[in-house]
Amino acid sequence: MNKTIIITGGAGFIGSHVVRLFVTKYPDYKIINLDALTYAGNLENLKDIEKSGNYYFEKVNILDVEKLDKIFQNNKPDGIIHLAAESHVDRSILSPIDFVYTNVVGTVNLLNAAKKLWNGSYEGKRFYHVSTDEVFGALGETGFFTEETKYDPHSPYSASKASSDHFVRAYHDTYGLPVVISNCSNNYGPNHFPEKLIPLFINNCIMKKPLPVYGDGLYTRDWLFVKDHATAIDIAFHQGKTGETYAIGGFNEWKNIDLVKLLCKLMDEKLGNAPGTSDKLITYIKDRPGHDRRYAIDATKINKELGWKPSVTFEEGLSITIDWYLQNSDWLKHLTSGEYQNYYSEQYGS
Repeated sequence: MNKTIIITGGAGFIGSHVVRLFVTKYPDYKIINLDALTYAGNLENLKDIEKSGNYYFEKVNILDVEKLDKIFQNNKPDGIIHLAAESHVDRSILSPIDFVYTNVVGTVNLLNAAKKLWNGSYEGKRFYHVSTDEVFGALGETGFFTEETKYDPHSPYSASKASSDHFVRAYHDTYGLPVVISNCSNNYGPNHFPEKLIPLFINNCIMKKPLPVYGDGLYTRDWLFVKDHATAIDIAFHQGKTGETYAIGGFNEWKNIDLVKLLCKLMDEKLGNAPGTSDKLITYIKDRPGHDRRYAIDATKINKELGWKPSVTFEEGLSITIDWYLQNSDWLKHLTSGEYQNYYSEQYGS
């Protein structure tokens, strides 16, 4: 094999798309997927490539230092793409300490494993850390997050990711570790665990359950199709400059309520409902604590320096996403049971 790449969190939403892209695009790479298979990690996401000759799976929690060291020493990876994280804001409000352990301590464990293995010989090596735009806090009515935006996290989730970003940069500055960081906007697309807005609302439209909209519904987010994000990660991993940060966004701002109404319209069309059927399910609920008003990313740097840009419009990506969920009802049913139902009841009250 030409290179060995460890991808953490590869059974999760974004991670599975990155694993699939690397396994299929780089047959001469050995791709090792490290995942603890917690609630959002699902090997069903990778059924189509699990028998590929260059794909390997290791069930391991990034908090397990001994196992991490063993895997690193046995496989001697040239690169790490780190996506494993607790990522849902609502869950971080319920249990902040889980986010500290996984997102902060887990990241430091990986940095230490890479540092120990490479031992100062960094030629051809790279530690790529995938982060979020939520570390920057909230924007006003105008302006955009850039690579230079000051950190201002407002939730336990964003605070934990901000901390992990700082550790990655510190290992570059202190030890010379060859790192790249990217901060992305909200992802959507196939295989998304149904606690997040778009898959949650697709599932609820199918089940004719209420569509819980926080506050006044005017919270604004920039949305990025997950396959476009995977492509950006591929480009930044291979072509990005060591020590640099890249902001990855969809150039695609939507107020939550406008997004929900578009989704309802598409769902009614695809389900054969009368127009306006799903709109009636919209239910405004109490706002969550520390809710950031607006996020928007300026992805000019990665566009100009590395040539990346989104490949689909939001309407196209959303239609593709809905079709995938309608065609993969067994996947959805498998996930929306057990622990997820308990969490849903606790979070939304029904």
